[in-house]
Amino acid sequence: MEVGGKGELGRLTSNINSITDGLKKAVDSELKSERLKTELITNVSHDIRTPLTSIITYVDLLKNEKDPLKVEKYIEVLDQKSKRLKILTDDLFEAAKASSGSIPVDFEKIDIVSLITQGLGEVNDKIEAMALDFRLNHPKDKVYVIADGKLLWRSIENLLSNIFNYALEGSRVYIDIEDLGSEILLTFKNMSAAELNISSDELMERFKRGDESRTSQGSGLGLSIAKNLVEIQKGKFDIQIDGDLFKAIIFLPKHTFI
Repeated sequence: MEVGGKGELGRLTSNINSITDGLKKAVDSELKSERLKTELITNVSHDIRTPLTSIITYVDLLKNEKDPLKVEKYIEVLDQKSKRLKILTDDLFEAAKASSGSIPVDFEKIDIVSLITQGLGEVNDKIEAMALDFRLNHPKDKVYVIADGKLLWRSIENLLSNIFNYALEGSRVYIDIEDLGSEILLTFKNMSAAELNISSDELMERFKRGDESRTSQGSGLGLSIAKNLVEIQKGKFDIQIDGDLFKAIIFLPKHTFI
């Protein structure tokens, strides 16, 4: 509606326009949410059906196979496909819990540098296998966040898993920790092995992958789970793409001494 004048009628018209704008944004957001739910169901069905079909096929082959070498080969394939299926179902279950906000959160004081250092030690085999050079930059003084230790590590673990799945072998990975006063900023930066031909908004959608080939061993839910887990800990999560540079950003409440 066109706003005419500055009197009561003008203010009423402006208020109606504001309500209309707010309603439009709410409707657009709901439509996007419904579209993402539809995509999630479609893609989950696709990803789960693939290993499940293989399992059924190889079980049928095993029923009539007498050659021990072939039997051993079929069992190996069944082992791989069943593990793949477990990853998909576990991640889907965790994503559903995280998005619902029903996970209990136990807030505590956490030394964020120690948490990340210890975590990198646990995945050192993967780091060496990909010849990645991790560079951890942090303040000289200890910095503490208010978070749930298990949930925070799960978020970071998902980001590291994303790096192991998509980073360029032999490249550097930067983890920066910054003290912003009331918040602690964590930034994970890595160079992607494949071209990132997708926007950051699309990449955050569940079951989207940077290479769009859907061939990785991940479920595609890692970033979504990390985002939801960070948010239920009263933090903020975002990703940025600059060419082939992938950046994940986490803001967490800082623990201040009183």
